[in-house]
Amino acid sequence: MSFQDHFSAHAADYARFRPDYPEALFAWLAEQMPARELALDVATGNGQAARGLAAHFARVRASDASAAQLAEAPPDPRIDYVCEPAEQCALPDACVDLITVAQALHWFDLPAFFAEAARVLKPSGALAVWHYPRLKVDGEVGAVFEAYHALVSPYWPPERLMVEQGYQSIAWPFPAEPVPTFVLERQWELAALLGYLGSWSSTRRAAEATGTDPVAEFAPRFAAAWGAEATRMFRWPLQLYLGHRPE
Repeated sequence: MSFQDHFSAHAADYARFRPDYPEALFAWLAEQMPARELALDVATGNGQAARGLAAHFARVRASDASAAQLAEAPPDPRIDYVCEPAEQCALPDACVDLITVAQALHWFDLPAFFAEAARVLKPSGALAVWHYPRLKVDGEVGAVFEAYHALVSPYWPPERLMVEQGYQSIAWPFPAEPVPTFVLERQWELAALLGYLGSWSSTRRAAEATGTDPVAEFAPRFAAAWGAEATRMFRWPLQLYLGHRPE
């Protein structure tokens, strides 16, 4: 399967508006590892997960098939950024303690990626994959959000259906282990919400297909529902898989 690039054209918006992951997630993952020498973050984008891992591992390798996405990653002496596809890693066999994939597995050739993950992981090393479905929004803003989602959802690439299904169709390479619940939370102004919606691949595809920017079309409705509050809380429940390679 060739690389499906839905994000390079708006990599700057992706870096600016996509929410970071909770620090508690990375601390918990580190606690599950027998060693913390090398973590590999695949499809790192602008390095959000890689920066979280860097606080807990001696080295972090962050790979992405999009050079434009990597160009938006802030330099960090603890992180080596590499442009390569998820299914073809230049690392040698059995050298990685933890592989992470954040909100990206649905774009991969899964059999090829899982085989590569098994190759580069150390015995007892682990694969951690997480994604977040639709955000949870309360009140009138939530009603407008649902209407917006209904408008653009037909334009999601077909791979996105795996996210909507909660990754339930995936045959994981290692037995799934019990995991705690993590929630991604952000206190946002209205402009941040609109920027986040603008970073969706479905938003861009809808604009290309119809000639109309759906965010601009919905902005007055969001503003009317927003009310007098300067910011509002937005929540994404993370869905996490963790599996260790057998020794």
